[in-house]
Amino acid sequence: DALPISRSDAAASVQCAGVMAASRALRAGLRNVMAVQTRSYADRDSSQLGELGKGAGKGGGGGGAIRDAGGAFGKKQAAEEERYFRQKEKEQLASLRKHHEEEIGHHKKEIERLQKEIERHKHKIRKLDDDD
Repeated sequence: DALPISRSDAAASVQCAGVMAASRALRAGLRNVMAVQTRSYADRDSSQLGELGKGAGKGGGGGGAIRDAGGAFGKKQAAEEERYFRQKEKEQLASLRKHHEEEIGHHKKEIERLQKEIERHKHKIRKLDDDD
């Protein structure tokens, strides 16, 4: 026969299912982010850009008046832009790393809480067995 389930047990079960669903969604989202980042690294080496600082790229888009003119100023601006985007990417990766570390901490706490719940239920079962 099934044991009666209290409201707190049902709520914990629903909350656990919610945490697991959120974890699956987060993993799926991260796969998409990683795929986009991988493609962006491949695009960086693409021949679409032409030589940085040498005027408009092969894609037909201009890089502004200074870059269109080419020369030393165009190369300098291209280098500054590359440096800027590398820094932004570095900051985003640091932020993502921090977020994942916080998520890991949260999940460890959730595991501890659920293990305590399991022990509480085992204790209830032992108590029921002792009453028989």
